[in-house]
Amino acid sequence: MTLAYQVKNPYTQESIGQFHFSTKDDIENCLTILRKGRKTQSNLRAFQRSDILRKLAGLLESNAESLAKIITQETGKTIADSRVELTRAINTAIACSEEARQIQGEVLDSDAYAPARGRTGVVRYTPIGTVLCITPFNFPINIAMHKIGPAFAAGNRIILKPAPINQGSAAKLVELCYEAGIPKEVLQLVVPDIDEMAGLVSHPEINAINFTGGHPAAEAIAAHAGYKKMLFELGGSDPLIVMPDADLAAAVNAAIQQRFATAGQRCTAAKRLFVHKDVYGEFRDLLVKASSELVVGDPSKEETFVGPLVNEQSAIQIQAVIDQSIEMGAKVLLGGHREGNVVYPTILETVPDDSPVMSEEVFGPVIPLRSFDGIDEIIPVINSSDYGLQAGVFTHDMRTIDRLFDELDVGTLATNDGPGFRAEHFPFGGVKHSGIGREGIKYAIREMSVTKTLVL
Repeated sequence: MTLAYQVKNPYTQESIGQFHFSTKDDIENCLTILRKGRKTQSNLRAFQRSDILRKLAGLLESNAESLAKIITQETGKTIADSRVELTRAINTAIACSEEARQIQGEVLDSDAYAPARGRTGVVRYTPIGTVLCITPFNFPINIAMHKIGPAFAAGNRIILKPAPINQGSAAKLVELCYEAGIPKEVLQLVVPDIDEMAGLVSHPEINAINFTGGHPAAEAIAAHAGYKKMLFELGGSDPLIVMPDADLAAAVNAAIQQRFATAGQRCTAAKRLFVHKDVYGEFRDLLVKASSELVVGDPSKEETFVGPLVNEQSAIQIQAVIDQSIEMGAKVLLGGHREGNVVYPTILETVPDDSPVMSEEVFGPVIPLRSFDGIDEIIPVINSSDYGLQAGVFTHDMRTIDRLFDELDVGTLATNDGPGFRAEHFPFGGVKHSGIGREGIKYAIREMSVTKTLVL
């Protein structure tokens, strides 16, 4: 029996539609279709894949507004935020198109080391096979493009598994992929429940898994996957550091944009703010004033900056984290409460380092402020986290930048910007519980390829 579920608008609670989970037979049927795709992909040349991805970029652009509205209905993201996501998805498709033409190997001379053998090694990057692409709710189109695009460019077959609430937007994306020219035997969409998902992850015809989501889900996937290539982009508890020479207005803007946008539901959100004591008071006051002016509420309205969390469970969880931090000594400077699924932008100070907003990944609009005397004090605090995705620092002191770059356990350090910085073609990923491998178009293509050597 096929299980059905309702998807509701997180803000209005109105039903968007009823969807069905994919059954075991559905999954097997998709895999049967994809078996034919190996020959299809081998017959497609790099320039043809590039042209298809370029056409997909154009289709995304012409359908951007309708897709943005679907995202807002499904996730509660503001319409402005959803439009930004579509712009990024278009750029991702363009970058994938360009990189599809640039997949290059190398030629090696065996005589580089004695004894001389007079042979030549030709190194090529070939498709890994079938890639299972698992995407989260918060960026349903752009993150899907960061997986489908590189996997297709590398010559692979693809199963897209979105978050259940995004089945509508995922179906529209796959429809556009087909219209652009990606063959159906190369790309299939499935949305299994948890039980069937375990079987899909462990299926012998899945050669690689590209997952974006939380650490507990990654642990479950890894436990079932067996001997497969895994590319995991996971969560973060990313720090934003403000030094005495910082441009405070720019730092405040980065904190707001990278923490309160998407209602704080970003892996790279600025989740912990470390502000030097010399500028702490001024920064705090600027941040509170600017944050108090944000429009909160209906995500479909143009002026709204902070919409609801994705569901009631998430809103209740974030409120509990705020309340627990207050019980541990945190002082509320702004917000601290919720209405339905809307958690108002919250700023806390005097927050203990072992409080949940400092030690865990908090997926909501909460900023904890912490004053510090010097970077010697905060480096161990930042590195004590189980996560290590990205970090941001506002300073013009290269000695500070070099020290943080050397000593922080993160995948990326952004200077004079927040940890939320991402360019589609830059390598992206973290250390520790923040992931395995690197996304970013060129790097993701390499992750989803096999290195083969021909000796001549």
